[in-house]
Amino acid sequence: MSKRIGIVGARGHTGAELIALIAAHPGLELAFVSSRELDGQRVDAHHPAYQGALCYQRMEPADVAAQGADVVVLALPNGKAAPYVETIDEARPQTVIVDLSADYRFDDDWYYGLPELTREYYRGSKRIANPGCYATAMQLAIRPLKDELAAPPVCFGVSGYSGAGTTPSDKNNPEKLADNLMPYSLTGHTHEREVSRQLGLPVEFMPHVAPHFRGLTITTNLYLQRPMQREQVMRRYQGRYEGEALVKVLDEAPWVSAVAGKHHAEIGGFDVATGGRRVVVVATLDNLLKGAATQAMQNINMALSLPELTGIPVSA
Repeated sequence: MSKRIGIVGARGHTGAELIALIAAHPGLELAFVSSRELDGQRVDAHHPAYQGALCYQRMEPADVAAQGADVVVLALPNGKAAPYVETIDEARPQTVIVDLSADYRFDDDWYYGLPELTREYYRGSKRIANPGCYATAMQLAIRPLKDELAAPPVCFGVSGYSGAGTTPSDKNNPEKLADNLMPYSLTGHTHEREVSRQLGLPVEFMPHVAPHFRGLTITTNLYLQRPMQREQVMRRYQGRYEGEALVKVLDEAPWVSAVAGKHHAEIGGFDVATGGRRVVVVATLDNLLKGAATQAMQNINMALSLPELTGIPVSA
């Protein structure tokens, strides 16, 4: 029997990717999609992957809780999740909530769902904080060498403008981004704090927005306590991610264009400076998929006791 799932904030880019994943999932039924801007419009008019008569609805927290869904995904801007969580907690605590914002990533009562790194800590929680897109790439790039570090990792990030959402701003304006690279939040970015907390060490992060639509890249400087050879570094990453279908370790540095539209992350490069104490690692992923919707689906499957990759296309 299919589980009923609803999305709050479904107008955005990530909501669209989730609808496509749910439509192809053998064990999920889309119960409702909440959007103020698209209220009354048919979902299939916007997303051909979905077939059905369901329409977008403008739904308040009580309306969402009253649906009695097995899973609710909150795809809302930061700072907007709490009323929905509080209402569902009171009315239907058995509902699985996956929050895509940063609102609960710093809450120890919520499971932080980056399965490749935190799967072993999952204890059946029905409250799941989905990691940030940059934060996912940074942690995947840093974790295998975390115990070897002599200084804070330094991460230079570039994302497509879909990461800035659908609300108009300079960061998602193609005209302003044309032939440009726009730096922002160069200290104290939410994902910098998120990664520092999850890894238990300070991480320095400098994000930028580029003219392409989707996909991000992180180039990370890792300073080591002891010299390592490139082959040692590669073996460390290959061993850490062996068997992980959604993390691919490459010899060369990965390209954003190769991972856009794909559900996995790629890590490569592994340039070792003379002396062996500085390693440069490059990680790429699609910010809307492995950085958001695909990771949410991994977490949903886990919470529903389904195989983690159910409904997720895996690239060879």
